[in-house]
Amino acid sequence: MSNFKKVTVTGGPSRQDVLAPLRMTQIVGSKPVLPAEILSTILDYVTVSDLIHFAQVSRRMKEMVYDDTRWILRLRLMGCWNEAEARKRAEASWRKRAGSHGLPHEEEAERTGIGVNDNNDLVSRSRKPQNGSQTMFDAARGQIDAGVNGLQQSVAGSPDGLDAVPVSFNTTTNHSSSYKSQDPLVRLDILSQVRSIRGQARQEYGKIHGSLNLYYYDAITCKDHTTAMIFRIYRDPNHQARMLANLARFAHSDLAQGWQQRKEKIQELSEAFETAVAREFEQALETADVDGKQRRYAQVLAALNGGQKGVEIFTSNSPIVARKHELGDPLDCLRLGSPGHFSAQESQRFFARLAEGFNEQIALIDRIFPASTKAAVTFLERIGKEVFSDYISTLLDEAHQTSLESYLEAVSCTYHQSLYMAKELRPSKDTGDEFYESVDRIIACAIEPHIDLYLNEEYSFFKRKSEDEVGAWERQLSEQDASMQSLYMSNVNRQADKRDFLTSFKKVVMMPVNVLPTFPLSSPFGGKSATAKALVNGENLQKTSQASSQMFARPATPSMIKSTSLSTNQSTTPLPEPPTTELAAKAAIMSSRLEGIRSLFSIEVALNLVHTAKSGIERAAVFYRTQSQFGEDARNQCQQIFVLLLQILGNRHIRAGFDQAVDHLAKYNPKEIQNHGHTEVRPLVTFLELVNVGDLIQQMLDVFYEQEMVASRLTDRNDFIDPAVKEKKKFEQMLDERVAAGLNKGIEVLMAEVEFVCATTQKAEDFNPDAAATKMADVMDIGPSETARNIVDIVSSHTKMLVGSTEKNLLDVFNQEVGLRTFTALCKHLKRQRISVAGSIKLISDMNHYFTYIETLKNQNLLEYFIALRELAQIYLVDASDAKELATIIADGDRFHGIFRAEEVYEFAERRADWYQIRPKVERAMYGIGCGVM
Repeated sequence: MSNFKKVTVTGGPSRQDVLAPLRMTQIVGSKPVLPAEILSTILDYVTVSDLIHFAQVSRRMKEMVYDDTRWILRLRLMGCWNEAEARKRAEASWRKRAGSHGLPHEEEAERTGIGVNDNNDLVSRSRKPQNGSQTMFDAARGQIDAGVNGLQQSVAGSPDGLDAVPVSFNTTTNHSSSYKSQDPLVRLDILSQVRSIRGQARQEYGKIHGSLNLYYYDAITCKDHTTAMIFRIYRDPNHQARMLANLARFAHSDLAQGWQQRKEKIQELSEAFETAVAREFEQALETADVDGKQRRYAQVLAALNGGQKGVEIFTSNSPIVARKHELGDPLDCLRLGSPGHFSAQESQRFFARLAEGFNEQIALIDRIFPASTKAAVTFLERIGKEVFSDYISTLLDEAHQTSLESYLEAVSCTYHQSLYMAKELRPSKDTGDEFYESVDRIIACAIEPHIDLYLNEEYSFFKRKSEDEVGAWERQLSEQDASMQSLYMSNVNRQADKRDFLTSFKKVVMMPVNVLPTFPLSSPFGGKSATAKALVNGENLQKTSQASSQMFARPATPSMIKSTSLSTNQSTTPLPEPPTTELAAKAAIMSSRLEGIRSLFSIEVALNLVHTAKSGIERAAVFYRTQSQFGEDARNQCQQIFVLLLQILGNRHIRAGFDQAVDHLAKYNPKEIQNHGHTEVRPLVTFLELVNVGDLIQQMLDVFYEQEMVASRLTDRNDFIDPAVKEKKKFEQMLDERVAAGLNKGIEVLMAEVEFVCATTQKAEDFNPDAAATKMADVMDIGPSETARNIVDIVSSHTKMLVGSTEKNLLDVFNQEVGLRTFTALCKHLKRQRISVAGSIKLISDMNHYFTYIETLKNQNLLEYFIALRELAQIYLVDASDAKELATIIADGDRFHGIFRAEEVYEFAERRADWYQIRPKVERAMYGIGCGVM
């Protein structure tokens, strides 16, 4: 039986209360469990020693503490973890295990964390526990539970996506014995000996912790820097610097509460040590002990934190920085040069001295600093900022305020000289391409603040100078025209009738003036390309002029103004004596206007504009040729300058000149000209010479385009949307249109001269000897008349002038048009003559002379007209007694190849001297007039 006895309960609730047991019940709840995420976050702020204590609480806590990703993070913070190396080692390990066990499916299951036994447990494999290295994290106050002996678990993939690796639970005893006996020198290289192995990150970190934690704790707790354990154990400054560098990296893995204060303590200790070493290094610089103390303390500073402090001290004490004013004054480039220009010699001296001093300092840097400091690059950047950039900025800012032209020269020249200096700099050892990349970057940084302003100013400068050049030329012509008219009208009687004077004055046009009396503009033939190339390249104009004038000599045109700066010493014809009558004054003004028509635009003005554009493009192209970061902007600016050149030269200068020349030609009246040349029409000759000038200018621009734009790859001639290509085509089209319009008007002037010659020089007895007042000799001249010879000479001289100066298609059209209009003029002239049978011999000779000239033009279509004209002359050779035969000739349309109809031939037959005698017979034969019906 039980020995339990019933105990009497007193003071309790009444038995009759049914809720009494419920009221007496006490709810006892279990201790709440925190989620794994919160526990993991808490562990991130726990010290390393507390982490090990925490791992001893339970198996679950140990798994969280021993998680490999936690220790990989700490190794990464110290810069000791190489992910590529870890992955490589893991893959090698998997391949080795797969080959030795022949269980690829189990290895795959272990890698993915999925059990091969179709359960949710982690893959487990019986394997002997590893005897890992002893670390302080394996230390414990007691042995790990014996139940985990031989147990080995695999942890699934880490949160950062790394493959799962096995983690062993090893137990050790004595956690500090191995590290206390470690050689202090070995501790210096502990960080470099860390291996990146997945699953062993905790052990690797434990090695670091065991080697450095004692020094770390002493450094953050010592009150005086001089009493720190580092300086008591390590006596060599280089060893001290290396240990301080290790502690600085080790501090990055300290994530526990208060890590900022501890990190600041380590930093203060390092700064104190760095200050002391820097002081010693600076004293060594003063004593010039390069291979001794300088090199030693530079290596100490490099071991401490990279050595940048030593590089800064070396740079500050460098003569290039300390005495940079001795290299050169940037203002000397503006003061010592010609006024308004930049002296490139002074800037070149500066860059030469800078390169020489830099190379000397680089030689010292190679002897003092280790390659790991990259002292040469740091020194280069400091020199570039405090010396090079300062010089460039001061020079360009002052040049921009002083003179725009000197500023443009300074930007381009200094940039070009800087690139040349960069080639002279000697790189330090082990710098490689980084050195030259730094040089290019420094030069670009110095020029970059000025490049946009420079490109805009370059464009504006060319535009302003070009407009001033053309404007000065226009004003010069206007002033010269006023003075010429004043000179010619000075001796005129001012008491003449006012209305007659105004009527006469309306016929007078503005007289342009020629400034190129001896320039070979009238030579439209060979040698033009060479001449244009010589002009673009700025070669001697006088030699070109002399060579061309020897080949094609033409009478010089009077020059009214002095040559411009580009012209050579050319003689000018003195002004003639002023006329004494108003009629003579008007004739002189008209003659001067016609002879000066070629001066409506100047090749010298064009040459000035081309040279100005060439200078600007060559300056800007420096930035494109070097393939700098400003290259595309510079290329676009060069294209804009070329486009502006074509616009100003084409629209404002050449186009206006051609329009005015055409207007002058339209106002030409041969009757107002007293002295007519026998072989040329002066206004047309001068206009054709104007065409030659335009053609020479176009060839100059073609040479300029090929040499400066295409050869330099500033533009692509095959790119039809390129601005330069489009504008060049517009310029050529404008020039062709103006030449065509001028030639059309010139043909009209030429035909007016032909008609004038026909009307004034053709004698009545040429084609009708019977009309002569005196009896002519029995022997007659059967050659062409003087009028025919003059007409052929006039027409041929003008058509030949275009050979070589215009395209063949345009020349063929011009010749055909001249021939057709000459044919029309001759037909009109023939209808005004009286032609006898005896005079028909002279007429046939004239027609043969015209035909012979037309044959030289090699135009078959045009030749048909003059063949018909030659056949037409045969109707005047038929005797009056052969009227019926004459009628047959008139009615034969095939005889004239459809050029003349029978009605037109009949009109020409009416100009026979005996027409009124033979008319009834001819009409009877042609139309049957007078016939009766039998």
